[in-house]
Amino acid sequence: MEQFENFYITTPVYYVNDKPHIGHAYTSLLCDVVARFMKLAGKNVKFTTGTDEHGQKIEKAAKAKEMQPKEFTDEVSVSFKELAKFMNFQYDDFIRTTEERHKKAVIALWNRLEERGQIYLDSYSGWYSVRDEAFYQESELIDGKAPTGAEVEWVKEESYFFRLSNWQDKLLELYKGQPNFIFPESRKNEVVSFVKSGLTDLSISRTSFNWGIEVPGNDKHIIYVWIDALTNYLTSIGFPSTEGEEYKKFWANDSSFNVHVIGKDILRFHAVYWPAILLAADLPLPKQIAVHGWWLNEGEKISKSLGNVIDPIGLAQEFGIDQLRYFLLREASFGQDGNFSKKNMISRINSELANNIGNLVQRTISFLHKQCFGIVPIVDKNLFQGDENLPNCKAILGQVMDHYQSMNLTRLYF
Repeated sequence: MEQFENFYITTPVYYVNDKPHIGHAYTSLLCDVVARFMKLAGKNVKFTTGTDEHGQKIEKAAKAKEMQPKEFTDEVSVSFKELAKFMNFQYDDFIRTTEERHKKAVIALWNRLEERGQIYLDSYSGWYSVRDEAFYQESELIDGKAPTGAEVEWVKEESYFFRLSNWQDKLLELYKGQPNFIFPESRKNEVVSFVKSGLTDLSISRTSFNWGIEVPGNDKHIIYVWIDALTNYLTSIGFPSTEGEEYKKFWANDSSFNVHVIGKDILRFHAVYWPAILLAADLPLPKQIAVHGWWLNEGEKISKSLGNVIDPIGLAQEFGIDQLRYFLLREASFGQDGNFSKKNMISRINSELANNIGNLVQRTISFLHKQCFGIVPIVDKNLFQGDENLPNCKAILGQVMDHYQSMNLTRLYF
């Protein structure tokens, strides 16, 4: 396992066009559990989450409810904080992209790119998905829809572009030189294949809506939501200052490990666009992009149209918070899709939590009462010094640390 003193772990900022679902809960849970363990291991830890509150989807959703966008985002962002509180996610910072500190960070990043000749003004025409906040090539469409299944529309408008094509070789060097930058391996292979196929410059502004951060010096343009949203990882550590304590501790530091935990649907934005933007802005990169799968509901893809969206708070109220946390971590191997089933959840709660782990806890407590007068003994830290003491325990501890760092949490229960 890589040695480090400081550990920075992030969820994406969640889009607030609707209520939080099981996917949001799962991402936050992964971060929460790993952050807790790293604190136990004596690391300096920062765990951030938040909400992405700009863009065309928000503008449309607010209009549908006859609300102003800020009023709408104020209301919906609360539901993500409520989920975190209810599920006991112990984050250190909650970023809202409508905050002034974030606006300053986004504008500063834009200016760094512009000063380095990485942005130019042109016009764009192509297929655009409002749901995905993404443009797609004709060759990427499947039956007239985006690869994600989202509807697309033909868009033609003036746009600022980021010179993404300049960074193709540098990105491939990054993936080769840092083989664990994208985890798991299957996702890295997917990204490498995409980059090798050729990168085109990236549209990073829009003129067809008004809800967002204006481009410096040209208020006709709104900074594209993905430049806006991705910058949150820097906002939380004090950017645009690169001399602040948290920026130096958690980002620009060889003794730090920082990881973005994301779902596979936003892989390209985090593993291609984000490192290219940071390279172009002459800023340090994250150490790792950890990519988990989707959740299915009884084998079916979850969608509002099917009416099978899973409410994590409702589940926790029915089965218990810790029971739900355990099930989500235990049921899905990191990187693979998970299949939610009430039958499987009940089985794991009864056979593993109640029987196996419950039995272990009961035996341990009985032993403490009989042998230690009900008092947990103080561990002599000297036992962990040197190679001759407790070799098996130290070997197991190393394995556990590796599992946590690689998000391989299902392995911890064997």
